[in-house]
Amino acid sequence: MYWKNFRVHFLNLTFSAGILVSGLLIIFPNFGQPQNRAFTFPEAVPLPQWRFKSSHTTEPPVEKYQQLLSQKSYQYTNNGLTLSIEMRYLQNLYHGDIDALITKYTAIKPSSILRYHKRLGYYGVGVDKQQAYLSACINPQGGSTFTHAQYRHNLYFNGISFDRLLPVLQGHEALIDKRCLWSHLSIPLHNSSPENTYEILEQAWFAWYNWWQPRFPKPGIISNTNLEKF
Repeated sequence: MYWKNFRVHFLNLTFSAGILVSGLLIIFPNFGQPQNRAFTFPEAVPLPQWRFKSSHTTEPPVEKYQQLLSQKSYQYTNNGLTLSIEMRYLQNLYHGDIDALITKYTAIKPSSILRYHKRLGYYGVGVDKQQAYLSACINPQGGSTFTHAQYRHNLYFNGISFDRLLPVLQGHEALIDKRCLWSHLSIPLHNSSPENTYEILEQAWFAWYNWWQPRFPKPGIISNTNLEKF
């Protein structure tokens, strides 16, 4: 008798869930199917204490990197130093390990040291071929991340919120938003020590993150009309 009652309740629950999902799909036909599109990065981004030099857009090879929607590189100068910043807009990022992304998308052999800023989040610094670098993922919600564990924790603890319920139901946003603005900053070491160069990179990164995080691309946005001009 117990198993019979359990089976009846289970079937009723399954049937009710099926009706609920069907109703949601009728009312919200795009539920769970957001349309992420290539994001047009601005030609220039303000960076305190640095002079903008140039920017360059490269069309991503979609057939090779299906997660890569857009990319752009920026260059800045200050007191004889040249700061290069590579930005990549990624979607469907199931494994948010930045060292793995560095290996996949660049010729750099990562040797990253994990660091943390209490207001911004995690990032990694390292050296390759006399270039010091700082790399991190800017997320749609929550702080920056560097390892896969940090990325997944951020997805589920900061990415799911009640105020996103309607956009998710309407299909404008995914319930689990697996997008990332991967930022990679680098400066030649020259005669400086890695630690001194990391400090320069960190100051640039703090300003860069604070400009970009509130301007994270909205799903479906394909232009930079919502961004402030430089």
